[in-house]
Amino acid sequence: VQPQRPKAPDQPIAADPHGGESPADVVLGEVVGVHGVRGAVKVYSATRPRENIFDYPVWTLALNGQSRDYAVLGSRQQGKGLIATLAGVSDRDSAMALRGHEIRVPRQQLPAAESGEVYWADLQGLEVINVDGSRLGVVTGLMETGANDVLVVDGDRERLIPYVPDRHVLEVDLTAGQLRVDWDPEF
Repeated sequence: VQPQRPKAPDQPIAADPHGGESPADVVLGEVVGVHGVRGAVKVYSATRPRENIFDYPVWTLALNGQSRDYAVLGSRQQGKGLIATLAGVSDRDSAMALRGHEIRVPRQQLPAAESGEVYWADLQGLEVINVDGSRLGVVTGLMETGANDVLVVDGDRERLIPYVPDRHVLEVDLTAGQLRVDWDPEF
C-alpha cells in the first residue's frame, strides 16, 4: 500500500478501536453553542470543507453514552461559524441542552475514500511501527496544525508525528492495522 494522505473531506475524528473494522458511527463535529432564541445551534465541523457536515440530513447527537437522532431542517454559514436548525429543538434552552454533544453519522453514509486517501477514523487505532521495527505505540488522535496533520501516538510515551507521506509516513496498511513511519524514537 502506498503512503496515503488523510482524507480531508468529512474527516471523522472518532477512534477505530476495532483494528480495521469500522465503527457503526463516525464523529463529524460537535454542537458548541446556541444561536438566537429559536433553538438554532452553533456547530464545529471536522469535515473539509467544513460545510460538508450539512450534506448529512440526519445527525445522531451523542453525549455520555446517550444518543438521539435529529433531522437537520436548516443550515447556514454565519460569519466564521456554522449554524444548524434541528427538528424538535425550538427554543434556546433546548438548544443549550445539546451543547457538547458529538455529531455522528453512520459510517456507510460517508463517501468512499479516493485512491491514496484514508479517513482519520481509519488511522486511529493503528499500530505505529518504525522503520527499525520498533513499536512506537498506537494512533489515538490527529491534529491539524496548518502546515500538515499530526498523528498523536501513545506508547511508552506520547509522540507527535507529522503526517508527511514519503518522509515520515511510509506506509498505511489498514488490513494489517499498521502504520509504518520513519521517526526518531527518542523524539
